Parts: sequence; structure tokens; C-alpha cells
Amino acid sequence: MTPTLRTERLLLEPYAPGDEEDFVALFQDAEVSRWMGDGPATEAEDRALFGRVFTQVYARDLFAVWAVRRDGLLVGHAEIKRTEAVAGHEIIYALAPSAWGRGLGTELAQAVVAHGFGTLGLTEVHATVAAENEASLTLLHRIGFQHTRDIEEEDGSTTRVLTRHR
Repeated sequence: MTPTLRTERLLLEPYAPGDEEDFVALFQDAEVSRWMGDGPATEAEDRALFGRVFTQVYARDLFAVWAVRRDGLLVGHAEIKRTEAVAGHEIIYALAPSAWGRGLGTELAQAVVAHGFGTLGLTEVHATVAAENEASLTLLHRIGFQHTRDIEEEDGSTTRVLTRHR
């Protein structure tokens, strides 16, 4: 079950069915989606993804997926899950552009990492980041992640794998 986490300014909690419009708006934001997964998806694909959070992830307790709120408003998304790309647990996070530049990304990433080390008992946590995503790379380095390798993607782009040890 996805637990509720609190930081100084953020509340990370499981999504509620009424979050669909805000979820889709976050994932449809071009500045956000360019760094997520394989890049921008259609609105229908993002609605289907939201549905799978309930029908697959929560229903089968596969991994933790959070709605990230500040002052009651959905401002982001976070996950921690095992992935083959890193042969371990990876953190995933995104914030709406309106929440950028205030240290909230650092606060969010630290909360998810702490959950991995504490609740999940992990000894290392990974992140995969597009080589061009300087803001995320800087944030992760600042909180103790180290570059471990690169993945050359089929489209010619490079994904950086970063790892933080307990």
C-alpha cells in the first residue's frame, strides 16, 4: 500500500479518483512530459495511465505512486519501483512548472529516497535522467546521487543512471 508521506511543505499521498483532471494536466504539460518516460503522450494515453494506477498498481500493491500536493493542490507526481533498466529500485518524480525553483523538487526527491531506505529497507536507490535534463541532474547530485553509467537509447539520446547508497 502506498503510504502517506509528509515533508515540510509537501504531502505525498495515494491518488484519489477525483485527481484525474489534475494528473492529466500535469502529464500533458509540455515542460513536464518532455522529461518523463518516452516523452509526451496523448491525453487518452495519460487518462489510461491514470486508470492503471488504480486497476493495476494500487489494486495489486505493485509499488508506491504518490500524488504530490502543496497547500491542497496537486503539484506533482512521484514513484519508487523496481525496474530492469537499473536492476533495482528507481525513483521517479515530476513537478508542475509553477512549483519549480523553490526547492520543492529536492524536498520531494529526498522524501522518496528516505522511504526507499527506511520503509523499503533498500541499500541503494537509482534514478534515470535524460542527459539534457540539467535541473534534475543537479538536484540529484546535490542530494548525494552519483553518476554510475549511461544508457544509449534507440533514438540516439542518452539516459544517465545515477545511484545513491544508504
